[in-house]
Amino acid sequence: MNDAPPKGLDLERLLPWFREHVAPVEALRAGVIGHGRSNITYRVSSGDASWVLRRPPLSHVMPTAHDMKREFRVISALAPTGVPVPEAIAFCDDVAVNDAPFYVMEYVAGMVPNDAATVARAYDTATLRRMSEELVDTLVLLHATEPASVGLADFGKPAGFVERQVRRFSGQIEQHRTRDVPELQELARRLAASIPPESGASIIHGDYRIDNSVIGADGHIAAVLDWEMASLGDPLTDVGLLYMYWAADDGPVGTQGISGSVTALAGFMRRNEAMQRYAERSGRDIGQLDFYIVLAYFKLAVIVEGIYARFLEGGTVGSGFEATGVQAKNLARTGLAVADASPVATLRG
Repeated sequence: MNDAPPKGLDLERLLPWFREHVAPVEALRAGVIGHGRSNITYRVSSGDASWVLRRPPLSHVMPTAHDMKREFRVISALAPTGVPVPEAIAFCDDVAVNDAPFYVMEYVAGMVPNDAATVARAYDTATLRRMSEELVDTLVLLHATEPASVGLADFGKPAGFVERQVRRFSGQIEQHRTRDVPELQELARRLAASIPPESGASIIHGDYRIDNSVIGADGHIAAVLDWEMASLGDPLTDVGLLYMYWAADDGPVGTQGISGSVTALAGFMRRNEAMQRYAERSGRDIGQLDFYIVLAYFKLAVIVEGIYARFLEGGTVGSGFEATGVQAKNLARTGLAVADASPVATLRG
């Protein structure tokens, strides 16, 4: 990490608060970790000790999005459940400290599995098989956790969740419009006409995938990260996202370029096998999964388009954001390809 603090973090103002609420450190240093394409994540260190600090983006913050208090609350609530989450340490809503609400959590040592070659060198195929099973089983465990039992009964409004998701993300197309993307408008229209009966209600992660986790040296999932989109809602929204992110090896539509390369490694379950494991372990019917897959592409395309808007406004930290404009269009086009292949007539348009 560099001595100079990164954008979005004022270490001089942060230090007194940190000493009072986290640890009696003499000084702090920090650097950005992760891709930083939504909420910004920093590794904050003093001597040999490290913590993680999360704050919202520097600009173009959507209403109801990037809520640090909700993210802090859900990982605090899940701590005793067996769902692997970092320890939540302290939350701050005083914008005088760092210009925006933020929270500090445990730094979990391990590998964020976002590079297939690195993962393949670190783990054998048997460990990768177990890792893929654990990825599915952890999602089953999350969805089986009774919200009221962990103090999250009021964490969301599950009734009508899917319809609100379609409406909310459709509205965001206009809220951060910098250009016309007709594919997004078409996906919004088809999804609104195709909403199925909801599969149930549970705590949902909202962006569940292998590279939103930390894998320990033993190959087990040490922590699930990035809970900024967590809520109470239809659990199949998480399953549709997981399907989208899993390497396309047994279906007509590819997801290369999202985060599928690690799940394509020898040892990992194939995508449809993973979906079947979820269905068997959870007892849920996944017969309507194609709607949720199209919804996943639509939501991610809208999110990436919003990141592109923030990049154009200078509100991002890090590199690579110039490519997000192309990525958003490609995601929308792939979502339309999935819809076109669906047996659901309204999804086909």
